[in-house]
Amino acid sequence: MQKYFSSMALSLLIASGTVSCHAASIAHKIIPTQMSRVPTPASSSHTALEQSIHRQINEYRRSRNLSPLTLDSRISAQALAHSQAMASGKVSFSHDGFDQRFQIIRRTIPYRAAAENVAFNQDYSNPDVQAVQGWIKSPRHRVNIEGQYDLTGIGISRNANGEYYFTQIFIRSR
Repeated sequence: MQKYFSSMALSLLIASGTVSCHAASIAHKIIPTQMSRVPTPASSSHTALEQSIHRQINEYRRSRNLSPLTLDSRISAQALAHSQAMASGKVSFSHDGFDQRFQIIRRTIPYRAAAENVAFNQDYSNPDVQAVQGWIKSPRHRVNIEGQYDLTGIGISRNANGEYYFTQIFIRSR
């Protein structure tokens, strides 16, 4: 019974919990009720999950005749910092700090356009697949995935409760 309610709540969170944000409109916020958790340290499994998301997104883009995105460690550092902030409860599940992240990126990567997708999930054996599928099914996220971008950064953080927080940043460099 507990698993049923956890799965149902998680399904609702995934349905409403993946948020898309364009640089021009950052009004989409979802605030979970409990966020006082400590993230676990980054691990090689997170790196594997991040690489898996990168691969899945590029496979999807190729299926739409779009060029693949290059994974950039400078962008990934900003994505990871945001995922860690959400996992720890420092910021709500949202795009809080969007402008600051992109100002930091702009210092090292001149760009013309930027966007961000975030996701949250728990209790899946394949959290990366769940996040990507949720983004693809969402028109607002799909716009970012299919956008005219050439660079990306991905960061994932998992807190002590086993909740995964995902951030993917998209950049169109100059």
